[in-house]
Amino acid sequence: MNTDPSLRNHLIELLDGGHAHATFDTVVAEFPAKLRGEIPESLPHSAWMLVEHLRLTQWDILEFSVNPKYKSLQWPNDYWPKSPAPSSAAAWDKSLNSFRDDLEAMKKLVKDSNTDLFAKIAWGDGQTILREAMLVADHNSHHLGQLIDVRRLLGIWKP
Repeated sequence: MNTDPSLRNHLIELLDGGHAHATFDTVVAEFPAKLRGEIPESLPHSAWMLVEHLRLTQWDILEFSVNPKYKSLQWPNDYWPKSPAPSSAAAWDKSLNSFRDDLEAMKKLVKDSNTDLFAKIAWGDGQTILREAMLVADHNSHHLGQLIDVRRLLGIWKP
């Protein structure tokens, strides 16, 4: 029995979210511009900081997965924005769209039957596309939960 298509479909569902956790689009929907840079009391990050961290980290994992000339980013400086607020509404929108584009690229990689999900990535140290796809899903769900907490504390979460 060929279980490969089933595994790929499960990974896509995991990347999309929406089963055991909220989707990216649900969490960022209608986020008021004036609150994007607010850091709620007792939390370390604003919505902008979390959105940008999600984008940067997902891009980095995707880049590692597909680019033989991949260069590691510097932790933590290259994974978090310098400012708690976006410079403009356009910067917010660009970040959201880049996140979506990179998520689609990861899903396309997973869907491609020519992608060996279990093969070690040649320039890595034992990682596989399967591991990287699960890492993206896990990392995204973790920080989306934090973003929901930000919304709750700002009084703008309507599940």
